[in-house]
Amino acid sequence: MRWDFENIKNRNLIDISTNIADTIEGNFEEARGVDGKGLRLDGFTTRIVRKGSELKKPGNEFTIEAWVALGEYPWNWCPVITTESDEVKGYRLMIGPLGQVSLQTAIGEQWISCTSANEVVPLRKWVHLAGVYKAGKEMSVYVNGELSASVPIHGSMTYPVKTQGIIGMVAVPGKPSDIHRTGGTVAEYYGLEGIIDEISVAGQAKTAGQVKNSFLKYTLKTPDIAVRKLPKIAKNPGRFGAFYTKLKYYPGWDNLWPVDQDPDIVVCFEKSPVKVIFWRGTRYGASWISENENWMSDQSVEAWEEGSSDNNEGCFEHMQDRHCRFSHVRIIENNDARVVIHWRYALVSSHNNTWMPDPKTGWEAWIDEYYYIYPDATSIRKVSWNKGTLGKNVQYQESLPLLHPGQMKGELLNVDYVHVADYENNIGPVSFVEKPKEQPIDWANKYTIQQYNFKSENKPFICFEPGNKMEIRWNPLSEYDKHVGCNHFPVGQARCDGRTSKMSDRPSHCDSFPISDPVIHGDGVREFWNGLYGMTPMSMTDLVSFGRSWAYAPELKLTGEGFVSKGYDRSQRCYQVEDTSGKTGQVEVDLQGSKDSPVINPAIFVKNWNSDVAKILINGKETKNYRVGFNHQLDGTDLVLFIFMHATEPVKITFLPLVK
Repeated sequence: MRWDFENIKNRNLIDISTNIADTIEGNFEEARGVDGKGLRLDGFTTRIVRKGSELKKPGNEFTIEAWVALGEYPWNWCPVITTESDEVKGYRLMIGPLGQVSLQTAIGEQWISCTSANEVVPLRKWVHLAGVYKAGKEMSVYVNGELSASVPIHGSMTYPVKTQGIIGMVAVPGKPSDIHRTGGTVAEYYGLEGIIDEISVAGQAKTAGQVKNSFLKYTLKTPDIAVRKLPKIAKNPGRFGAFYTKLKYYPGWDNLWPVDQDPDIVVCFEKSPVKVIFWRGTRYGASWISENENWMSDQSVEAWEEGSSDNNEGCFEHMQDRHCRFSHVRIIENNDARVVIHWRYALVSSHNNTWMPDPKTGWEAWIDEYYYIYPDATSIRKVSWNKGTLGKNVQYQESLPLLHPGQMKGELLNVDYVHVADYENNIGPVSFVEKPKEQPIDWANKYTIQQYNFKSENKPFICFEPGNKMEIRWNPLSEYDKHVGCNHFPVGQARCDGRTSKMSDRPSHCDSFPISDPVIHGDGVREFWNGLYGMTPMSMTDLVSFGRSWAYAPELKLTGEGFVSKGYDRSQRCYQVEDTSGKTGQVEVDLQGSKDSPVINPAIFVKNWNSDVAKILINGKETKNYRVGFNHQLDGTDLVLFIFMHATEPVKITFLPLVK
């Protein structure tokens, strides 16, 4: 059998040695091969199928040859070509999750394997693979014309009678390698992702010299497989706002999604190159992206079962909603002073089950997260849910630095990978060290601020409310220059609640500590917590002051006929004022700033402003260093004011309505 991939018509691929037409299933496209045309496989849906009745059986010896260029390694062992029946009949030439190659045959109703070392198959390069079988003597594996492994065998292979042949995909569903919990992982089909060409099964055992000549026959060019990076916007608009868009990763992954235009949201800033992205690849969880494309994300609310039952389905979280069946985002507010994004999701397991459904109503645990994003590249994250829907085992927050494919931890993080602090200006590093277990942890619960020490000008941070409990962890220094983490998330489509990264071929998340147990508030039937997030150049000392401006916000004093102060809302990082007069009038706000309660980039919301324009004075003087936004509601027009400023003394802000 031989497939040169030059003649593909109507999803049929011609075997040029027999003229048999084999079916190509799933998404595919023709690509430049090692010679002429090749076939691009997407790793999710593509496979070539030969009917069992038309499958040629080579006899007591054979040589399988194939040219392969991979974009990433398979989730687990995956055939280049296989014909197998319950692993007691047949043969297969396989590529492993660590870049291994293996020729496997059924002898005496068991699989006998001849397997290479790890990483003999590089990514984004043409590789010649050959598996040679000779009954009663040996099996050998060659990579690029060189012998990679050889094992003696006794007996001969048993061929299946009617089993079909498959190129590029597992014959039966399987689980990924290196998983964390068997119950939290569901077996699925998966395949090779990349380009294949010149595949053949010959009825003779080629010599080492003949295999070498097969490799040397071709002049190799770089395959058309781009280096993978998490999505990047083509052009920053240079203004503050939220934008619907359709972010791209790579075509094989993008084409899986049955979505039209605008499924994703990007928030950009006028004075910062930072972006906030709500993307399908992170199941719509918010990600902060620095000026040099370093990514910081965060976990959803997560729940799990008690004790040994935890392995029944694993974690219930947004990570498992890989098709975003229960997760979506929408823009609530989008003006010059503020953007509000609503992310709603259900806690889901890898089995696609939701968490704690009520037996009477069917309603389960749903989470509403609101992001109040301001022009200084900071945001409040408000996370809320119905009381009694989460159970006992709950985690509310987990930091998730993301690694691009090929990116090492040492390229993303400094050795002191995170700094923590409290609001009394006690600051300390948490680091990669030689002996992590010997580091102190007794002071961890005092801390309310964390900043990941990215190798970027802009670094991600979180400020929590006083009373927060923070769990920290020092990491092994041996992991610093490696790509160690978990790659079932982001992007991954395997139904798996944990897979340890052994290779850097896929995006992954890493070093998720500190993890915080924030202060929980109650409001009627709802509960919620708040966190102040952002990505800025601020130092830790600056962050302590900035956090205090939110956690210990200055008192507001109000003068103006018909205006009422509703106080400071931490869940929006915003003072609330309402005009109850039904008229448009002047209002003055005095913020009682001090060293302990500084005024830093304050936001003020005025309900029923009832004008489309406003003039703002700071301490009686005009300034341009502010942004005003207007929300046109059914019951009137509201105003949002954001001011770029830093003061440790009282500040007077005057709102003047203007007539157009």
